Order: sequence, then C-alpha cells, then structure tokens
Amino acid sequence: MALTQMALDSLDFDATVALATKVAPHVDILEIGTPCIKHNGIKLLETLRAKFPNNKILVDLKTADAGFYEAEPFYKAGADICTVLGTSDIGTVKGVIDVANKYGKKAQVDLINVADKKALTEQVAKLGAHIIGVHTGLDQQAAGQTPFADLALVAGLKLGVEISVAGGVKASTAAQVRDAGATIIVAGAAIYGAADPAASAAEITAIAHGGKSGGLFGWLKGLFS
Repeated sequence: MALTQMALDSLDFDATVALATKVAPHVDILEIGTPCIKHNGIKLLETLRAKFPNNKILVDLKTADAGFYEAEPFYKAGADICTVLGTSDIGTVKGVIDVANKYGKKAQVDLINVADKKALTEQVAKLGAHIIGVHTGLDQQAAGQTPFADLALVAGLKLGVEISVAGGVKASTAAQVRDAGATIIVAGAAIYGAADPAASAAEITAIAHGGKSGGLFGWLKGLFS
C-alpha cells in the first residue's frame, strides 16, 4: 500500500483552494507545489490547514540554504512535511530534519538533479531523513525521463525510509510505482488535467491503497493516456 499526494501547482490562490476542495476527500496528502508556495506564501498553507484538517500537507519548499530557519515557520503554520534539496549543503539538509523532529513532523529530501543518488540517500538516511523524494522534474519529463530507474535504486537500498515518487505518474502507472517500492505516489497533471479531478484522484488512490489498475478499462485507458 502507498499513500497518494496531489500536487497543487497553480499560481492562483482561489483556484488552488477550489481544486483542493474537490480532491481532498480522495487523496491522503495535499502538496503545495514550489511555484504555488512561492507565489502565494504561508497564507495559503494556513488556509488549507484550516479547511482540510484530515489531510496531511506537504510544502514543497525545495530549501537550498538556511534549512532550520526557512522551514520552521511552515511547520509552525501546519505543514506536516517540508522538502529540502539533496543538492544543498548537508548542513542545510540536517537543519530541515532537525526542525521537523522539533515539531514531530517529517522532512523530505528531494533527489532532483543529485548526481550520486545512492551515496546521498545513504547519507541523509543516517541523518534521520524521513522521506526520500524520487523526483523527475517537469523539464526532465519533457526530455523523456521517468522516475522508475531512480525508484529501483533507492528502494533497493532497503534503508527503512519512506519513498515518495513524482514525475508523470498516472492511473496506468500507479500500480507499477507502488509495487516497485513507493510509499507515497505523487500525481499532479493526471489529476488537475482530468475532466473530473475528483474521480481521477479517487482512481489513483484506490490503486495506491492496493487495488488494481482498473482492469480492462484501466488497461485500455493506459494505452491512450
């Protein structure tokens, strides 16, 4: 079983809240994406925290410096998870881990653009990182990359940390991601780009929680999605 995370990437405050309202009952974690949090600030986190007490909230800060100092206000405001770049200084990573522990929350280390993912994952796991983020960015996806090789590498280390996977995941690939070792499956465009975001979120969550990928209908849809 894996949890599902919905990436909220719009810059529009009201549109983000409206989309979250549709999908929150059907996902485990609401993610405030990096452009979204940069544009809207901590007020958006406070709004979502108040409106959706039953969802975990991840703030995708992608912190690159001053880890403790930058992440602390977001944990105080209700974030359950904040992200820090694996390419940042190891002291920065430790700062986010330390402040997460201070508030009983979680720190996620994002492997995007990390050259030696094995070494970095082992290092931050020893520091106490709670989640490793296997992340194929939008620009990398446009170049044809997928997260599957990196997921296999990280899962194969068997370090006992949670593994989040983001990078073009949709209903037709969610079972593959889950079975390859992901504990958190992140979907963005597959949900917000769907004609019915709530239905798409519910479908992916059903698969992540242990269901099959929709039988013949899911297989056929996968061919054309």
